[in-house]
Amino acid sequence: MNDAVLREQLLELLQGGHAHMSFDDAVKDFPARAMNEKAPNVSYTPWELLEHIRIAQWDVLAFIQDPDHASPDWPDGYWPPKGQVATEEEWAETIRQFREDREVLVALVRDPDTDLTAPLPHAPDYSVVREILTVADHSAYHLGEFSLMREVMTTWPDT
Repeated sequence: MNDAVLREQLLELLQGGHAHMSFDDAVKDFPARAMNEKAPNVSYTPWELLEHIRIAQWDVLAFIQDPDHASPDWPDGYWPPKGQVATEEEWAETIRQFREDREVLVALVRDPDTDLTAPLPHAPDYSVVREILTVADHSAYHLGEFSLMREVMTTWPDT
């Protein structure tokens, strides 16, 4: 596959909008009143789910960039503390940090000096392309879940 084509397809996957909803579309116009509520039969809130997506993306980015990065403990370290109630500022910060880290990943993919398929020096069984696919897959999975939470919680505009 042509390197430019691979980069473009990875960017589309990271940013969403083709086979799945984008992060920005998923969170658009979410009512603050519902960020700490639980959907029926779901053990976490919309904020907790977004924070999970953010933490996982941050972890992968840090893993790519820092050979000394230590990932959080699995699974608890990938979620906010149980029962934590987010403020509107924390909700906004989760969204801001997710977007900021995603933009670093986007810049990494766009950078022609990034060898997407080379083994990471500190983790020879991993490559940038593998990590980008992991982030995109994980985010898409949970954004679908977030979208369904919105549906059953009637938090989409005009519902």
